[in-house]
Amino acid sequence: MKANMLTFTKQDSPIHRLTGATKLIIFVVWSVAAMITYDTRCLAVMLVFSLFPFILSKVKFRDYAFVLSLILLFFLLNQLAIFIFSPLEGVRIYGSRHDIVHLAGRYTLTWEQLFYQFNIALKYAVVLPMALLFLLTTDPSEFAASLNRLGVNYKIAYSVSLALRYIPDVQRDYENISFSAQARGIDISRKEKLSRRVKNIISILMPLILTSIERIDKISTAMELRGFGRKTKRTWYKTRPFSSQDYIALGLIALIAIASTVITFYDGSRFYNLFEPN
Repeated sequence: MKANMLTFTKQDSPIHRLTGATKLIIFVVWSVAAMITYDTRCLAVMLVFSLFPFILSKVKFRDYAFVLSLILLFFLLNQLAIFIFSPLEGVRIYGSRHDIVHLAGRYTLTWEQLFYQFNIALKYAVVLPMALLFLLTTDPSEFAASLNRLGVNYKIAYSVSLALRYIPDVQRDYENISFSAQARGIDISRKEKLSRRVKNIISILMPLILTSIERIDKISTAMELRGFGRKTKRTWYKTRPFSSQDYIALGLIALIAIASTVITFYDGSRFYNLFEPN
């Protein structure tokens, strides 16, 4: 595990130059628009738009590779669970049935179900780049200042900032504890059996949790001694006003979200029916 995994890295890119508040608004609006629609055409276009700023940000694959693999694992489990608990959901939604193969019992694979789960996969693909982009390109301190500027209580904004800044510390602690455990002969590599590896990882996580709790206690005590929270307002060292780039980005996202919503509900349904007869 890399110590800089899924943490802010300072770079000079159009995405990094946007304020934290702008990126938060974009992420929220984008996620809501993607969750509302099941129109495959809208999702496909939004996917292209979500990849474009990701390329512009110049973030490196190693910074999010591990988290991406975990997300893909949970995505596959989610897709499997959908089929197990509701194998004919697509048939119910699209009002037709075209069987591919009968598996067992009530489980029959249909084109409608595949299309329905394909749209869910598109939703993940649309939202995921924006979520990763938000975490990888947002300075925690500047983001907290932007949140407070949008009206969020500074205590909440500062808590979010601490959580984001704490990610690399947790990763570093995990590495140190893991290396110490391996030096004592505790193997967590793929050479070990899965059950043994899980047990060894748990033995590493327990000291990590205790270390994290101790650090939280120290931070809260230090903040209390400095009188944090006594005032109704506070100033910020890192704060930036909205620039023309921010307004352009917000306007573009608003247009895409509005267009997606209009196209989605144009015929009165959230679902684009590929099987509807012409």
